[in-house]
Amino acid sequence: MRGDKFIEILRTKVKVLEVTHQADDQVTVLVDRNDLPLAVKTLYYDIGGFLSTMIPNDEREINGNFALYYAISMEGGKMSEDDDFAAQDKCFITVKTLIPASDPTFPSVTPHVPACVWYEREAFDMFGLRAEGLPDKRRLVLADDWPDGLHPLRKDAMDYRYRPDPVAHQDEPDAAFLFPSGDSVVDVPLGPLHVASDEPGHFRLFCDGDEIIDADYRLFYQHRGMEKLAENRMNYDQMGYLAERVCGICGYAHAIACIEAAEKAINLEIPLRAQAIRVVCLEIERLHSHLLNIGLACEVTGNYNAFMHIFRVREYSMELAQLVTGGRKTYGNVIMGGLRRDMTNNEIKKSIEIINNLEVQIDEIWDAVMEDKRQIERWKGVGILDRQIARDFSPVGPNMRASGFKRDNRYDHPYDFFKQLEFKVAVEHGCDVFSREMVRYKELKESISIIRQCFELMPQTPIMIDPKTMIRPENFALGHDEAPRGENVHWIMQGSAQKVYRWRCRAATYNNWPSLRYQFRGNNIADAALIVCSLDPCYSCTERVTLVDVRSKKSKILTEKDLKKFCQIGGVSKKDLR
Repeated sequence: MRGDKFIEILRTKVKVLEVTHQADDQVTVLVDRNDLPLAVKTLYYDIGGFLSTMIPNDEREINGNFALYYAISMEGGKMSEDDDFAAQDKCFITVKTLIPASDPTFPSVTPHVPACVWYEREAFDMFGLRAEGLPDKRRLVLADDWPDGLHPLRKDAMDYRYRPDPVAHQDEPDAAFLFPSGDSVVDVPLGPLHVASDEPGHFRLFCDGDEIIDADYRLFYQHRGMEKLAENRMNYDQMGYLAERVCGICGYAHAIACIEAAEKAINLEIPLRAQAIRVVCLEIERLHSHLLNIGLACEVTGNYNAFMHIFRVREYSMELAQLVTGGRKTYGNVIMGGLRRDMTNNEIKKSIEIINNLEVQIDEIWDAVMEDKRQIERWKGVGILDRQIARDFSPVGPNMRASGFKRDNRYDHPYDFFKQLEFKVAVEHGCDVFSREMVRYKELKESISIIRQCFELMPQTPIMIDPKTMIRPENFALGHDEAPRGENVHWIMQGSAQKVYRWRCRAATYNNWPSLRYQFRGNNIADAALIVCSLDPCYSCTERVTLVDVRSKKSKILTEKDLKKFCQIGGVSKKDLR
């Protein structure tokens, strides 16, 4: 079976206690926690893989322990064209280890595989699992004033409705930033709210004159506790709807990865027509997302003319989404076992007309951008993502492919209808902003080709099957796809009564953030917003805000309508809070 030859190599380095298969391309090996760093390093560097995700889990109800799952995408190191595994060998190997409840510690993998750093910091925040030897022990996800000793994803810690008492504003601790040493270093704050970004991220740029010599950042200001909300409360169709709310741009990709994780856990293959329409929706998301980013990469450098024209062209992708799903966003269509909505022949015909027109418009606007020498000069040589840094931190999407890595989930781990399609992986070697935008342009062309192929090959099959009788408690699997920003990975362990026991959602940007500080280095302050833009980050998207009165400890949810009203009247009154 896939992965067996890699496991045999692993056995020469560590003792493998157990091997279990979840799907034809997914296998899990159990090792002792003391062997964990060597096992992950062997798969990652010695054999050739990239870290897709890491899942901490509270399994005390199942086996009396906590567990860690390091999922490695075995595809080759890809530092050269020859370092790429054959399609039949590519797979996911997950290294699992058990952590005794009486001693919730484990040896950190980060000193051996830097890509693990955020995952291991989060494991302590959410589960209280301490990585011994972790170079950076700061909080990652939880607020700075979160109570010590309260780890929200433990099964016995809190339910989804619990809110710790807020700390008075003057008593809130400051976030700990990593300041470099040097007499001439100046700390330049960027955010948490900044004109170049619609969402909160607190960046600290450490500069010598106008040059950025290092950077640090604090994110997760809008962490919403979705995983806690879903566990033992939502059925799988409801989870798909919730997963779409992870992001306002690539929510459909999250829904697909989430639902496919549940489907793979029971080896469920959905009808081919549903597979094809899922792929069409994924590529529509890529169209409007990449056009958005290219437009913003022009706007952030002052090229508002190009920005407006690109957004004019982007409108065609929204019309296409409406034909395929009935709405300008591709949401609300994914269910366990297939789709809610089919397409008519007339809708398919109109969709083909739109993509034909869109293809012409994209070429015209891109040619115009390429003729603007001032625009190209602002992109070239800025925000370099060094190839070795990329290898060490496992970034994904255009961020990775623009540094010369032929990494694409559709290519390395084809899912759904992609097994029947032909497309080229867009790869550039400049490692800079220009290369990342060039990758996005090439992928726009490939997305149009993929959508055409789906319409041509789409068979007349049903669009759903009923999987309810197939759920098996404690089964688990990965669901994955290539979102516009890169590989999305969801991991689900099934519970009973159509409920999930553990849901781990890993968005593409999560893997892209840790290497960003290296992209800042050596650039000017004026380029900082452009570098962040070229990463195409997704912080978190929501239209609701919770206001808490620190005196009465009462909270109120504000809807989008409420927020607009308060913006018009200039503030929130005490009466509104009550």
